[in-house]
Amino acid sequence: MKRYITPLILACFLVAGFGCAANKAQQGATVGGLAGATIGALTFKDKLLGAAVGAGVGVLMGYIVGNEWDKSDEQKLQYSMEHNKSGQTTSWTNPDTGEAYAATPGHPYVSESKVYRDVIIKDKDGREVMAKAWRDDKGVWHLKQ
Repeated sequence: MKRYITPLILACFLVAGFGCAANKAQQGATVGGLAGATIGALTFKDKLLGAAVGAGVGVLMGYIVGNEWDKSDEQKLQYSMEHNKSGQTTSWTNPDTGEAYAATPGHPYVSESKVYRDVIIKDKDGREVMAKAWRDDKGVWHLKQ
């Protein structure tokens, strides 16, 4: 059984290293799964079963924590899009990660029978991302990919 543990953990690290997690929930699930698999393999008598159980629990817990980080930033961005005047910047610091962001929405316009706003999102290092957001019938803004 021991010969399966090292390749399993190595494979997980390779997947995590080369995988591109799009958000904090996915990053949390990846890190949680790796940590859980390692802890499970080290604590269970049956190493393979321990790694599998630990990975499952770790993925769930990591996803939950990462998802909460994403929600904090999403709420601030929603507020900025809905309540800010064009060109008015809202800045915030995510309480869980300590990361600082700023969002500056542009003038609203109608296209394809939807209300859109361009928005500039800036991180703490000053990197800017220009995005488009559209508003649904319930007043929720969605970033257009």
